Amino acid sequence: MRTHKQFISVALLTALIGLSIACSQRPNDDTIAKGIQDKVAADPDTKDSQVNVAAKDGKVTLTGKVKTPAAQQKVEQIAKEEPGETGVDDQTAVQPDVPEQAAQAMAPAPPPVQKPKPQPIVVPSGTVLTVRVGQALSSKTSQSGQTFLATVAQPVSIGGKTAIPAGSTVSGTVVTAKAKGKIKGEGELTLALTSVSVKGHTYTIQTSALSSTSKGKGKRTAATTGGGAAGGALIGGIAGGGKGAAVGALVGGGAGLVGGAMTGNQQIEIPAESALSFQLSAPLTLRPPSE
Repeated sequence: MRTHKQFISVALLTALIGLSIACSQRPNDDTIAKGIQDKVAADPDTKDSQVNVAAKDGKVTLTGKVKTPAAQQKVEQIAKEEPGETGVDDQTAVQPDVPEQAAQAMAPAPPPVQKPKPQPIVVPSGTVLTVRVGQALSSKTSQSGQTFLATVAQPVSIGGKTAIPAGSTVSGTVVTAKAKGKIKGEGELTLALTSVSVKGHTYTIQTSALSSTSKGKGKRTAATTGGGAAGGALIGGIAGGGKGAAVGALVGGGAGLVGGAMTGNQQIEIPAESALSFQLSAPLTLRPPSE
């Protein structure tokens, strides 16, 4: 019996000595934490990480931040390979450098590509504008200062593009209207254009005046006045004689009047729908096509 008790005592003593030796051979928590910390600082993939390592009873806790997911995985791998480690709790967060994020946020955005702004269309001085009057005009019945309406009979193109389309509305004024007397005194009718409407916008224009004068039987003149010397007026010839005779002898070459008739007492008559050609005496600037 005594021998049995001695055997048990020896066995317990042996076990305690073995356990003591095993404990003395296993790294303590501080050694484990320092080993992981040193390896994280030395590894090229993790050396820039800000990781804190703590160990308790061999269980490792990782906190702090790393720059990339790959660096996070590498830190955890280093911790799991540390001798004496019994478990790893990875609490690190992936967070790139703040200066890098700020630099990206502050980087100016590339300037937007701007399309060239459409330029205004300039119709030069001297351009002929042919219109068709919407009412009859006469040296006898029209009044000085009277306005009349017309439409553009022929489109005006600039640079191969239509600047003033046919059908655009035009306003004009009777500059002078003077009936011819039965015995003496000349008949006179002078017209000019004052505005044109293009695509919903109305523009003031300046044109040379068209003037036709009848002084007596067989003596009739036609001229363009205003803004310089006469540059052509009635297109065609003023035929002498009776009612309905065609008006229009070419005087110079440029703007002019087309159609019209001389009455028996030689009053100047321009029937409705007659075509009249005026010459711009100043440039006309139109809005860009997109406006």
